[in-house]
Amino acid sequence: MFDVTADEHIDDPSVIDWPARQAAAAFPYKVVDGRPDNPFPPAPGTTRPTRGKGGLWHWGERQAADTIVTVAAFGRRWLLMVLRDDGNGWAVPGGCLEPGETPVEGAIRECREETGLDLSPAGGVRTNHITPLPVRPVPDPRATNEAWMVTWPVLVGLVGGTESLPKVTGADDAAEADWIIADSYAVLVKHLEYRGGHVFAAHVDMLQEILR
Repeated sequence: MFDVTADEHIDDPSVIDWPARQAAAAFPYKVVDGRPDNPFPPAPGTTRPTRGKGGLWHWGERQAADTIVTVAAFGRRWLLMVLRDDGNGWAVPGGCLEPGETPVEGAIRECREETGLDLSPAGGVRTNHITPLPVRPVPDPRATNEAWMVTWPVLVGLVGGTESLPKVTGADDAAEADWIIADSYAVLVKHLEYRGGHVFAAHVDMLQEILR
């Protein structure tokens, strides 16, 4: 895993050691004339900038981990979500992996930083499982033809059956954190619409599959 935070200060991608980054990538991609080429098409009905780092502030692929935390309470299934502070809607807790970090480690860290819920053994939260899923591309609305995201979803099932939900608080880049009813994806969308919100575009496909 490469630390690409320095990319924020790199305007010319041809100076980057692309063979090393390509060797560490989750998905193969080409570099043409020193510029990375996004291997994934834009989401249907959307367009994206052809050049530049866009709103991602890095070049090429960057890997993230997303934490899908569910629990049964009050006779419903609930999903932990955060309201992004960039106006892109409600998402599951997650963010970019740090160098040397596994997807599970990154998911646990991001969840703690954004919601205060500590899923580590020292956190005292009872879980049925913490299960990493295969890495997948993310249709991030901030992506370009030269900068994109992929993510490792990590499923976390909390021990449920109680009439209470773990306390969470929005922090870091999350304006708010809360439990959203998620008996199905359609129910999740309705609950968010009732609150005046919507699902972060990058997480729509992922949540539709997982909540199915």
